[in-house]
Amino acid sequence: MKRIQVVFEKVVLVREKLGRYDLPRKIASPEDAYRSVITLTNAQEEAQEVFGVLILNTKNKIVAVHEISRGVLNGSLVHPREVFKPAVLHNAASIICFHNHPSGDTKPSKDDIETTKRLVEAGKIMGIEILDHIIVGEEDYASLKERGVM
Repeated sequence: MKRIQVVFEKVVLVREKLGRYDLPRKIASPEDAYRSVITLTNAQEEAQEVFGVLILNTKNKIVAVHEISRGVLNGSLVHPREVFKPAVLHNAASIICFHNHPSGDTKPSKDDIETTKRLVEAGKIMGIEILDHIIVGEEDYASLKERGVM
């Protein structure tokens, strides 16, 4: 009789206090999201495109920030599976997507808009709302929610 080996994996969420940041108690506006992103990630200083998510609880408080992908000068690969994996692990109520434009121009590209719409649809299926998608420039930002994309 052949023996079958079964592997058991366990994912455990560990809370670590790595430092104090000057963050809003809750994310109430695109400005709050932008300020949080640049405080936690320095996305505005990156030389390549970086896509990430702010993971929020039911009170819109940030519980985690995750870098999802790091691309090249003008693009990065984003797949719903990778975006929602950390959100599920952190029991997210909602998320805010963000990425930078190393050029400094915050105008959303056609790909930015299509990706956002795809992620919003995936979020509806997953039961995790995407509240906004923030594009970070050198000194300013664009909210795709404010622009009516979402």
